[in-house]
Amino acid sequence: MRFSVLKQRAAAVLVSLALAAPVLAQDMFAPRVYVNDRAITNYEVDQRALFLKVLRAPGNPEEEALKALIEDRLRQTEAERLGIKLVEKDLTAGLTEFASRANLSPEEFTAELGKAGIAPETFRDFVAAGVLWRQVVRARFLGQVPISEADIDKALEAATRPRALQVLVSELVIPAPEGQEEAAMAKAQGLSETLSGEGAFAAAARKYSASSTAGAGGRLDWLPLANLPPAIGQKVLALDPGEVSDPVSVPGAVVLFLLRDVATDKTAEPISVSVDWVEFLVPDDAAEIARLRARADDCSLLMGEAKGLPEDRMTHHTAGMAEVPGDVALELAKLDPNEISVALTRGGYRRMLMLCGRSPVLEPMPTRDQVREQVINQKLEGMAEGYLEELRSAAIIREP
Repeated sequence: MRFSVLKQRAAAVLVSLALAAPVLAQDMFAPRVYVNDRAITNYEVDQRALFLKVLRAPGNPEEEALKALIEDRLRQTEAERLGIKLVEKDLTAGLTEFASRANLSPEEFTAELGKAGIAPETFRDFVAAGVLWRQVVRARFLGQVPISEADIDKALEAATRPRALQVLVSELVIPAPEGQEEAAMAKAQGLSETLSGEGAFAAAARKYSASSTAGAGGRLDWLPLANLPPAIGQKVLALDPGEVSDPVSVPGAVVLFLLRDVATDKTAEPISVSVDWVEFLVPDDAAEIARLRARADDCSLLMGEAKGLPEDRMTHHTAGMAEVPGDVALELAKLDPNEISVALTRGGYRRMLMLCGRSPVLEPMPTRDQVREQVINQKLEGMAEGYLEELRSAAIIREP
């Protein structure tokens, strides 16, 4: 039914083009792929790709759009199997929450998307799939989430301890290219369960880690806790020295952390951090990277190096750490202002990240109920990943 609405509205937009390109209009609504005999059309893929571009999502927009739409079909089919229906008020709340990230109302956000050629249904369907999936996961697993008052106490302590703390951690980064996410997660889970102590972790990092820190056994220097994404910072603070974290999924990788030490400052204010950075897609050429490092001492100079290049080669971002993509956030966490990282890649380019600055943001203390909900959601997220992978493995996905 929703596909027919999409088709009707899109057809109305295309009336003026229909005489000039009738075959193209027909091809737009041709199936691109079937997921358990449910079609995903070219139009849906094109719309989702446009939406991802507007969101500056990482990866190839068309490839990521098709992957996301396949997952949405799997989620929708499972919701139908379980008899779970989307409640309109929950969808409205989801649309409002998403638009508020840009300080806009849903109507204003939809209007801005329209300027980029994105239909209202594309935004609605994107949010609806996420809201519906959360309901499916909670219905399927909520009663199975193992949580105790001790878990809440530990998480509450981590959440309320000063965010100005310095932490000493080691990292182990396992690559998870598309199609190999499950194997990477299984490998990381096995290491998490068997590694004990800094020596064993360092040896595993030298053997398995894809990070530039592998040669040093994954050891990082002291980091302000606020530099880390909040979800990762909370996991790190919940560890005891010498303890290894559960696997943490970031785009293109799975990461393990080992806590080595914490510098305590009981007088520090609880803060989070907003970060300002630029990303420059540069050739994967050591000489060119060295030239840019030598010429660009700050963000304004680096941005000047992009003059005359396509706009998407250089982007400037400001966001709270919770909103920064995990792979980027981990690299930024290691940088001081005006320092550069070229550890990440995209589409044959090196992603040159320069940190322009950080700004502290005061945040209120969470209540016990809020922390309980956060812990439950974290556990559910882990279960949801495995759940979706099971659905994907059992699905019949085919081209027309």
